[in-house]
Amino acid sequence: MPAVRWRRRWSDPTLTFPRSPALAGLLPSGAPFIPTDRTMTTPALLTTTITSLPLLARGKVRDNYAVGEDRILMVATDRLSAFDVIMNEPIPGKGELLTQMALFWFARLGHLVPNHLTGDDPLSVVAPAEREQVRGRSMLVKRLKPLPVEAVVRGYLAGSGWTEYRARQAVCGVPLPPGLQLASRLPEPIFTPATKAEMGDHDENISFDRMASMLGAELASKVREVSIRLYRTAAEMALAKGIIIADTKFEFGLDVDGTLTLMDEVLTPDSSRFWPVEGYAAGINPPSFDKQFIRDWLEQATVDGQPWNKTAPPPALPADVIQRTAGKYREAMERLTA
Repeated sequence: MPAVRWRRRWSDPTLTFPRSPALAGLLPSGAPFIPTDRTMTTPALLTTTITSLPLLARGKVRDNYAVGEDRILMVATDRLSAFDVIMNEPIPGKGELLTQMALFWFARLGHLVPNHLTGDDPLSVVAPAEREQVRGRSMLVKRLKPLPVEAVVRGYLAGSGWTEYRARQAVCGVPLPPGLQLASRLPEPIFTPATKAEMGDHDENISFDRMASMLGAELASKVREVSIRLYRTAAEMALAKGIIIADTKFEFGLDVDGTLTLMDEVLTPDSSRFWPVEGYAAGINPPSFDKQFIRDWLEQATVDGQPWNKTAPPPALPADVIQRTAGKYREAMERLTA
């Protein structure tokens, strides 16, 4: 078995997803997709202990296992990271909800770009005694060559984008009009790529020109075009369900034929900023269904009587913070699938 490397999401160029062949990106676009009661009743999973497959890497949330030479089993645990630090307490049901939401979006965006789902059942590649660690929270995916950038699309001004705008009236080199406020809707969605950092480090926002120098102009332009189309389509669908997707991050790889392929998670509360429509207003930091709630709590948390410095070890999460965080993930999924 190869040595295990702790990295940000995967140590090998791919990932793994389906909950069943029906959900592996094959669901009809109009089919209902309802969270199961398992997310409320199954024990929290902080770390997998699968021994029937070689472990490739443990990321912030996912544990990835090699399945032959051409597939990877990706298991979404209930770990939660904030400020690039993994919390010591799991969020019950989080891994399954993230997987269900990713499959929901893969099924509805497949007409725009191929994805890495194989359609194979993850339960079929592990030992019988290990299936409960995999059930409902895993995807079996193609092995790809991942692109070394994160494809970020912003429809609203928030987070690091708001910080950059205040300093330069631009985000990642994209000029924006004057007078925008925190959470302002942008005139058009903008593409603001970032480099992928090793786990524990922070991603770095970069310009499109720098991305083009890394990928080549043709591939960089295609990534930008596809990312904006994905965002526009998903944002319109989510808005009809009462959710604003303020920004999101896509990740892509190339298959053996060089085809651009959507990979990793997609449009989940871990990779996106989700705001409820009813709480939105420009000029304030809107309430959210993503990790912002726990980030806000951590901002005022202390370790040994001092404000937490955003490095390990993190402060212990109280039971009510864990429960409220789990509830926000659950509510986002319930709204989308209503």
